[in-house]
Amino acid sequence: MAARTAGSSRTIRRGPGGTLGVNMTPMIDVVFLLLIYFMVATDFVVTEEIYRLDLPQRLGSGAPDDPFELERDPVRIGVHTTGPEPEDYALDLTGPWPQPTTFEELLAFLQRNLIRDEGSGLFPRDHPILVAPDPDTGWEHAVEAFSTAVRAGYVNVQFVPTS
Repeated sequence: MAARTAGSSRTIRRGPGGTLGVNMTPMIDVVFLLLIYFMVATDFVVTEEIYRLDLPQRLGSGAPDDPFELERDPVRIGVHTTGPEPEDYALDLTGPWPQPTTFEELLAFLQRNLIRDEGSGLFPRDHPILVAPDPDTGWEHAVEAFSTAVRAGYVNVQFVPTS
C-alpha cells in the first residue's frame, strides 16, 4: 500500500507490519559514490620525512654562549689496511699532529691531549673524533681505532666515510 502525503508528490511506503519507512537504497548509493570519489581523489603517497633539526636553546637556560668561541675542528683518524696480517695497518691523523704508527701511539696521543681536571690538554671529552676507514680496510682495524678513542676517554666518537 502506498500513501500520499498532502501537498507532496512523494510516496511513503508501508513496510511489513504497517510501519512507515524511508527507502535506504539511494542514500547508500550516494555514500558509496562519495567514498569512491574520495578514494580516487586522495593521494596516499607518504611524503613526510625525518629531518635532523637543531632547535635553538632557550634564553636563560644554563650558561650563556661565548660569542668568541671558535668552532671545534674534529680529529679525523684515517685507517688503512696494508696487508693480510693483523698488524698490517696504517693510521693517519688529519691536521698538524704527529702521525701515530700503532694503536698504542694513537691512544697515548689522544690521552695526552684530553683536557683533565688540572686544565692540561687540547680536547674536551665531547670533542668530535671521526674514524674514517678506507672501503677496503679490515673491520678489526676500524673497530680498534674506534675502541682506542673510546678508551682514551672521548664520548663523541663516530664512523664517517672517507672523503
